[in-house]
Amino acid sequence: MKGKRVTYWIATILLCGFMAFSAYAYLSRQPKVMEGFASLGYPSYFPAILGVAKTLGVIALLLPGLPRLKEWAYAGFTFTFIGAIWSHGVSGQAAAIPLPLASLVLLVISYACRPIERRLTLESVTVIHTPA
Repeated sequence: MKGKRVTYWIATILLCGFMAFSAYAYLSRQPKVMEGFASLGYPSYFPAILGVAKTLGVIALLLPGLPRLKEWAYAGFTFTFIGAIWSHGVSGQAAAIPLPLASLVLLVISYACRPIERRLTLESVTVIHTPA
């Protein structure tokens, strides 16, 4: 069990470090970032949206508790990586695909190895029953 926890933290810290670095690059509008998004056909405001979302996702994954918020962060990062892979693929930028693909692999490892206290469990789900 200890190995699984170590694997979780290594994958999560690497993932969050990369996401924090890219969020900073997006929010500071670094020229290479802006050129990259423009080459994919995205508007100039899109990196700011992703930068804020990535920052919030990193916070959600690193804070203790908040299992539902963690699920949303994992989902958001999944959509981001799949979108990046797809965008680079259809834009003829196949050389740029390995980075979001590796990030997706780290995300899957983090998700699969997360400790029970970081999971959304039946006890943490509020079910509202409405009469039929």
